[in-house]
Amino acid sequence: EDKLRAGFLRALEKRPVSVERIEAVINQIKHDLRATGEREVGSRVLGELVMDHLKQLDQVAYVRFASVYRSFQDISEFRDTIERLEAEPAPKTDD
Repeated sequence: EDKLRAGFLRALEKRPVSVERIEAVINQIKHDLRATGEREVGSRVLGELVMDHLKQLDQVAYVRFASVYRSFQDISEFRDTIERLEAEPAPKTDD
C-alpha cells in the first residue's frame, strides 16, 4: 500500500487534485484489488490499474506515471501516449 500511495502521489505532485480525491481513488484501487479475489496481485496488474485510474483523474499525472512504468526511452513515446489520450473521449468526472 505504501508503494501504491507513493507512486500515485509522485505522479500527482503539483497537480490540481485534492487530497480527498486522491485518497478516494487510492481506496477505489484497493477495493478493485480485493475484488480480484487473489491473495497476491502482480505488479503488472497493479500498474495497469493505477494507470487506468490516473487516466481518468489527471492526464498529466497519467503520462508521468506511464513514462516511468513503461520506461519511455525517447520523446516519441511521450508523443504517442499523448496522441492516444487526445483521441479518446474526455474522461467523466465525479465533481
